[in-house]
Amino acid sequence: MCDIRTKLKYRTIVLTRMGLLPYLKTLTAHSVNGRPLSLSIQGTRAMAELMSLADAIAANVRDGDSVAFEGFTHLIPFAAAHETIRQGRRDLTLIRMTPDIIYDQMIGAGCAKKLKFSWGGNPGVGSLHRMRDAVENGWPHALGIEEHSHAAMANAFEAGAANLPFAMLRGYIGADLPKVNPMIRSVTCPFTGEVLAAVPAIRPDVSVIHAQRADREGNVLLEGIVGVQKEAVLAAKRSIVTVEEVVDALDPPSRNSVVLPHWTVSAIAVVPGGAYPSYALGYYPRSNATYIAWDAIARDRDTFLAWMQDNVLSGQPGDFARHARPRAGAN
Repeated sequence: MCDIRTKLKYRTIVLTRMGLLPYLKTLTAHSVNGRPLSLSIQGTRAMAELMSLADAIAANVRDGDSVAFEGFTHLIPFAAAHETIRQGRRDLTLIRMTPDIIYDQMIGAGCAKKLKFSWGGNPGVGSLHRMRDAVENGWPHALGIEEHSHAAMANAFEAGAANLPFAMLRGYIGADLPKVNPMIRSVTCPFTGEVLAAVPAIRPDVSVIHAQRADREGNVLLEGIVGVQKEAVLAAKRSIVTVEEVVDALDPPSRNSVVLPHWTVSAIAVVPGGAYPSYALGYYPRSNATYIAWDAIARDRDTFLAWMQDNVLSGQPGDFARHARPRAGAN
């Protein structure tokens, strides 16, 4: 069995590499003449708590927060976003590398005051009409935008996860975005003199993701295509993870998987089908038909409002369960 001193050393190394050690207000170990050593770590997030999705949103997402609902084509947290809409959150700064129809719904529902993003659209279909209406016409109200490249957003999340103030990258060369986005600046390398692009670290108040599984200790497994979900959770003050199921033990990791330790997550909610109409590897496919249908729904304000009333405002998290499937290979 691992000695407690080894555990302490390991946890300190992990926290340092993740940029979380500065947040430890106390790190104390006590031992007297061979008596059992007790470890007290305070100042970090509380351990993950299993709760309903409604309670998780109520406890962690507040008016005026900056919120990242992350997922790169895969494991997009639709159920959590719908619950946020139902709870009437307002003045949110929405952050995402690829805002698609879920942010179109949140913007059209009046949740957002600002969007920080890289590329916004309905993948393979066209524009986000509710986002466009908000930017061009101020409906349902004005929407501020801060646009970046994919590379800049990914680096900014990484910097936030490492508790750094900004990210550097070789990017924006020959691009016009720096002309319209004052948050894109430059720094000069003190060693080589190379001029690099710099953007502020992303440190959301809340990050929300969907994952395949959590175990009963609160550890979370994502596998398949992963975007910046890991970095978004580590960078955030609070985090919510919806999962397809809770299991006794996480499967051996696949070739492209991420395990988030229980002490990095604030709340876990079991919501089968919670990523639909995006997909969850091993559980259900992407609903391409839904994305195609959204184009016509979102073009017209009245059609959009009627759809939202029928499918979001009158709904509940349990509605997503009809899209779930038994895990491939599960007993």
